[in-house]
Amino acid sequence: MANGVERETGLMIFSDEELREMSGVKKGGEYIEVTCGCTSHRYGDAVGRLRVFSNGDLEITCECTPGCNEDKLTPAAFEKHSGRETARKWKNNVWVIVNGEKVPLSKTVLLKYYNQGLKNGNGSHRSHNGRVCHRDEFVLCTSCNKERRFRLRTKEECLIHHNALADKNWKCSDLPYDKITCDDEEERASRRVYRGCTRSPTCKGCTSCVCFGCEICRFSDCSCQTCIDFTMNAKA
Repeated sequence: MANGVERETGLMIFSDEELREMSGVKKGGEYIEVTCGCTSHRYGDAVGRLRVFSNGDLEITCECTPGCNEDKLTPAAFEKHSGRETARKWKNNVWVIVNGEKVPLSKTVLLKYYNQGLKNGNGSHRSHNGRVCHRDEFVLCTSCNKERRFRLRTKEECLIHHNALADKNWKCSDLPYDKITCDDEEERASRRVYRGCTRSPTCKGCTSCVCFGCEICRFSDCSCQTCIDFTMNAKA
């Protein structure tokens, strides 16, 4: 292969020219892999392997110590794992090596598909039919101590769940749909394992149904730190 990294479909991910000066480049069918790291003033450099997928997914396998078993980390999780003091800015804090120098991800081509995914509302949480997929989540009622299911298929439903999580006094009666009271039975455990993953009905959480932030489940007018961080990173 002379002219770039090819996917199984034969489409180019990144050209050889774009990757030429990066350290540790390996080429897979649907991804490219490079050496990455994050620096803590206290603990030094935590080194890992970053996989960049053509659909925008980013996965890091940590190699900070020989016995570290952390893999399939998001860049934000890797940043936190490294002990970085000023976390929540992974685009600037996680780096790759270009021409022997540490260069933030935000200054490389490696976020091209990730940023496209943010704009299009797709990425790791996209189902096989191309629609954005968020699995169902549960919130505990502060009155009856029962878990209630929240569907997250639309932006409106995501906002309802988002607000419920932020409400320290959330109760069953606050649900705007599925009129439920504290007298209603809690879902059986055998039923709660079905959470809407398109890959596996009883999935416990995977890259197909667990979203770490997109334009559907994050809100630019929200003042919570999670939404603020997402909005700032999306603009970076």
